[in-house]
Amino acid sequence: MTNGYVPILVFGGIVVLFAVLSVAASALLSPKRPRPAKSAPYECGITPERLPASERYPVKFYVIAMLFIIFDVEAIFLFPWAVEFRALGLFGLVEMIVFIGLLFVAYVYVLQKGGLEWERLDRPVLAGGESTGRPATLPPPGGDPAGTGASLAREPAVAGRP
Repeated sequence: MTNGYVPILVFGGIVVLFAVLSVAASALLSPKRPRPAKSAPYECGITPERLPASERYPVKFYVIAMLFIIFDVEAIFLFPWAVEFRALGLFGLVEMIVFIGLLFVAYVYVLQKGGLEWERLDRPVLAGGESTGRPATLPPPGGDPAGTGASLAREPAVAGRP
């Protein structure tokens, strides 16, 4: 009776041994030349920048990601239902209509609450023509505490003029 499990145990032992030996070989044989570029975080080719202390990272990205996962799970449940549609009959159809109806109600709720809308940030333009990277409602560092944007130009500078 135990003879049937011996090949599985041997294969499992080989898998574990291969994993341990691969990690050990990589640690022992890899070159050790630390460089600043290797230890710097990589974000799609863009140099990462820290936000100012007064600016919070928007959680909107996480909300969108969670909503995507929730509605992706719907697709995961739809596939096996579609495969067994004929065997489930009318009961399966009614159950899936209820399931999709509940998800549709959740989708409408998210739309009404503005969960899928991106906030439009009007970025003021500096005298050189580049964006400040801050929303227009925040005062620039070191000046304009009223947030009127008086210290910022609204059009790019003309060549030859300061």
